[in-house]
Amino acid sequence: MITDYRENIAPYQSGAFYLRELPCILSLLNKIDLHEVPTIVVDGYIYLDEGKIGLGGHLYQALKESIPIIGIAKKPFSDNSDYLKEVLRGKSIHTLYFTSVGIEINFAAECIKSMAGKHRMPTLLRFLDQQTKLFKEELTNK
Repeated sequence: MITDYRENIAPYQSGAFYLRELPCILSLLNKIDLHEVPTIVVDGYIYLDEGKIGLGGHLYQALKESIPIIGIAKKPFSDNSDYLKEVLRGKSIHTLYFTSVGIEINFAAECIKSMAGKHRMPTLLRFLDQQTKLFKEELTNK
């Protein structure tokens, strides 16, 4: 597992989530060979309302549009229905919301839908979320 610690993280801003998260993601990606990465999945949207780009869109631009990005969210974002696909996974009755860039949206949704895991979130994404929370908690307790 690759980890990184960054100080002076920007505060959360609705509609500008990327200001907080993008520097952290780019710092981690600088530690790997991106030529071996076929697609990146982010916890967030590629497109927000009226085509404004979100975290995934900013990541795609930062990577010079070289790697397709799939954005997954558990909650809808106001008025971006033109840019997303809603999918149910496993036995869940709760929808996941997908946006994508550099990869066709229906194909992207099918890829995530076919990932291992019985629940709403694929096992790998659930693990990542847990590890991120543990790492954050560990840093907070230092």
